[in-house]
Amino acid sequence: MRTNSRDTTDLDRLDHLRALDAEAVRDSLTLIRRVTPGDLTRPTPCSAWTLADLLAHMTAQHCGFAAAALGQGEDLTHWAPPPPTEDPIAAYGEAAERVVAAFATVAAPDRPFTLPELTIARPIPATRAIAFHLVDYVAHTWDVARSLGVPYVPGPDLVRAALPIALAVPDGDARLSPGSPFAPGLSATAGASELDRMLTALGRSPDWRPDTAC
Repeated sequence: MRTNSRDTTDLDRLDHLRALDAEAVRDSLTLIRRVTPGDLTRPTPCSAWTLADLLAHMTAQHCGFAAAALGQGEDLTHWAPPPPTEDPIAAYGEAAERVVAAFATVAAPDRPFTLPELTIARPIPATRAIAFHLVDYVAHTWDVARSLGVPYVPGPDLVRAALPIALAVPDGDARLSPGSPFAPGLSATAGASELDRMLTALGRSPDWRPDTAC
């Protein structure tokens, strides 16, 4: 069976984004495995969220996206923050492995994902949905690193892929809603790096430090 060039290109893009997404998830795991119980009350760049709140959000998003990849995204229970656990780090690791495995089952770039936190009006094609997950985890891995006060330098391919997605995220009143992971966008400085441009587009100050949090 012959596959036309457009189909091949779309599949290549899906495979490329899926590989980058897995890289972002692995980066997050590397950092989160350094978290101690005493770190969970640390502030984060995500407004009023502590590190425990951010970790719960990241865990829930993995579970929700994994469910969406398997055709179960309309069930809101998959998107709910997990109940308190004695080992949130292990729970995060299990969710991370689950989403990577679920994304690996996606064979078609236009496979429909239901993402109720974005829209219930229509499903979102797999390639776009995985791209959303990718930018979320580049940003949130940076959040975790800043909360812990340790460096995080994502690979250049990750940043290059995440930047246009971040710039396309709607920047409106919805970002002021309680629980929104993205604050209203900020202006990037002249000559800002691609990473800093991505961060400011998602409402983060590249200069944020735990000791400057309110």
